Amino acid sequence: MSSHTPAAARPAPSRPAVATLLVMVALTGCGTTNPSPSASASAVASASAVAGSASAQPSPPPPTPQPTPTYTNPPDPELAGLIPTRLRGVNIEVPPTSEFAMTPGDFASAYGDLGLQFRALQVAFVTDPRLSLYAARVEQPLPSTQQLEPYLETAGRYVGIAGLHREPWRYRRIDGRVTWERPEDNATAAGTHIYTWAADDYVFLLIGVDDQLNRALFAALPGEQAPAPTPRPSPSQAAESPEASGAEASPSP
Repeated sequence: MSSHTPAAARPAPSRPAVATLLVMVALTGCGTTNPSPSASASAVASASAVAGSASAQPSPPPPTPQPTPTYTNPPDPELAGLIPTRLRGVNIEVPPTSEFAMTPGDFASAYGDLGLQFRALQVAFVTDPRLSLYAARVEQPLPSTQQLEPYLETAGRYVGIAGLHREPWRYRRIDGRVTWERPEDNATAAGTHIYTWAADDYVFLLIGVDDQLNRALFAALPGEQAPAPTPRPSPSQAAESPEASGAEASPSP
């Protein structure tokens, strides 16, 4: 049977029931998983520190470009003009670059890493007596004749001397200039001499069977002046100065 008591007259919920509802609401609010302000601030600070550390590191410098072989050989009138066209009654052929297919890059193999600095090449030759000359223009840093020593074996092989080693070569002083020379032996044709030297911004490689013609061409081309010979001490000076015996030897005459 329904109650006829007015709603306003119904008894109010007891205080313990209200307290229980408030506790449940409070617990529900505490269970919400909102990030705490302190945790968010820590994450932002950490990200900023990482970004700052990354931006503070200097970027590595770009790699230094390495020289590469040059496989073009435009005319170099100055280089060609160094070579005489006649010596000792013999004509020397100095063809234009358009008439020979070689380039500085092709010749580079005769001188290893130094060959990467070759920027122009001129050849010359004599048919009888046989002679061949290779003249290369070199870019900085310029080598000295002494610094050609590591390439003597490959330079000899380039002109057809199979199995060539360093030992036969001599560092020579000829008419006040220096050169590397390889004289005739059982690995070469009779009378063959090979010369290689540096001067100014050039490197030369010469092979021929007539050494008088070789020497004449060597004298006609640019060369590196030999250092002044070290004076030999007198016997009394040698006795007084033990260091004199350790002086560096000059190129062989």
